[in-house]
Amino acid sequence: MKIGLDIMGGDYAPRATVLGAIEAYKSLDPNQKLVLIGDKEVSLPFFEEQNFNPDHFEFVHTKEAIGMGEHPTKAITQKPNSSISIGFKMLKEGALDSFSSAGNTGAMLVGAMFSVKTVPGVIRPAISSIVPKLKSGYGIMLDVGANADCKPDTLLQFGILGRLFAENILGIQNPKVGLINIGEEEEKGNLLMLATHPLMKDTNMFNFVGNIEGRDLFDDKADVIVCDGFTGNVMLKLAESFYVLTLKKGFKDEFFARFNYEQYGGSPILGVNAPVIIGHGISTPEAIKNMVLLSRSMILTKLVDKIASAFK
Repeated sequence: MKIGLDIMGGDYAPRATVLGAIEAYKSLDPNQKLVLIGDKEVSLPFFEEQNFNPDHFEFVHTKEAIGMGEHPTKAITQKPNSSISIGFKMLKEGALDSFSSAGNTGAMLVGAMFSVKTVPGVIRPAISSIVPKLKSGYGIMLDVGANADCKPDTLLQFGILGRLFAENILGIQNPKVGLINIGEEEEKGNLLMLATHPLMKDTNMFNFVGNIEGRDLFDDKADVIVCDGFTGNVMLKLAESFYVLTLKKGFKDEFFARFNYEQYGGSPILGVNAPVIIGHGISTPEAIKNMVLLSRSMILTKLVDKIASAFK
């Protein structure tokens, strides 16, 4: 197994990515190799700081990187020697089993679709996010930013992708799939929701529990929360603020502590032909470590193969 990590991606790279890789290494089995893609010379001082031998990793050296503010498509095509472009090239050629980066989100999405491409039958890949539940455990919400505008059949497919992730990564048997709306009644919502509800109600591809509201996001009504990327991104950013607000107010709470993005590492792109994970731009070493471990889980469970089988 070879897990690819862009060490140039993120606001605190390469220090945070190198330290996160070191922490992840401690949890990996001997046959699980971490491949670091980026400027080796710049990263060496951080290995020395930790008294850690960089030879534990395989390095693919490049000095070029895609900046956080660069145009995704232009950057991918005009910077073939960037760490993200090289990572996707290796992923496409089978030299990596997964690839993750806390760098330019758009470049990661474009790179995934241009290199390993979308799973046949999947209309649009989705970016997913882990959602903590009030009592215990987690759910998954998708899409959270890849598709601001969606069609009913796209949302239907998000339900399938979310169900497979919930089963294989979160360990939830027969997960409940809910559609975010402004009311529980079938006749509520905009044109998109009114058209999507009957499609989900009639499918046998997942356990549809109907419309759910924003107030249901953190309870047990649904394990998989389906929405368009515009709605999902707004809800995700709002949820992420809860943890920061508790810190600013000076109190600790187990539930709100689980909103800390570091625990999840990153957001998988579901619906492409290889495990690809996008990390938060402000990713810390802890977040990088968990992004690597999530990559490993996606490889071990053969999630992409199961998605491909579901869409045949």
